Amino acid sequence: MPKLDETLLTDLPPFSRLSRPEIRAILDEATPRRFDEGTEIFREGQPAERFYLLLDGYLRVVRTTPAGDQIIVLHISPGQLFGIAPALQRTSYPASAVAAAESLALSWPVRLWPSFSAKYEGFATETYRTVGARMGEIQETLTEMATQAVEKRVAAAVLRMVNQSGRKTAEGIEIAFPVTRQNISDMTGTTLHTVSRLLSAWEKDGIVRSTRKHIVVTAPHRLVLISGAAG
Repeated sequence: MPKLDETLLTDLPPFSRLSRPEIRAILDEATPRRFDEGTEIFREGQPAERFYLLLDGYLRVVRTTPAGDQIIVLHISPGQLFGIAPALQRTSYPASAVAAAESLALSWPVRLWPSFSAKYEGFATETYRTVGARMGEIQETLTEMATQAVEKRVAAAVLRMVNQSGRKTAEGIEIAFPVTRQNISDMTGTTLHTVSRLLSAWEKDGIVRSTRKHIVVTAPHRLVLISGAAG
């Protein structure tokens, strides 16, 4: 396998303060792996044996409710650490990670976490900042599910995906990874029928264009109004 290049990490927040020799030492401990779309990288409750850095692709983070339902609580984009159970003082993964698209990640054994945190400037600081941001996003999602009308929840979920991964096309802003109506149902705690009805209505109104696994938001400002974020 070709030796991994230091430039893979130099611009990423957990590693941006490190010298090239330090990054070289980190990469020499890493194991790269490619995951096909739909692959479960690890499962909620499984012993946390490794932590990861996503180099390419997108991940869905899935939590199981006390009732046994699965909810997509957030997405992870390239350049972010994940599976960082040690940062939460946990020995098991608090959620499952599933590849939303073909993805490439590096991983390290969790036994290296304490030495990485102590030895490499900025690693722990940026990691805990990431944890804080994700906890805030999860709390926002759960609050929406508990308090907002269905249409607002679905609009907010689509906008989150646009803000995280959107790329401009001739038709509007396309979500960069495959997303199905069932995925949106799992993100918003509503039924597949309701999501399908809303997306069909928005498509007729010229707000979105959706195919089997792709969504393009053609009128972002109108979707913002529906979500209630503008007010």
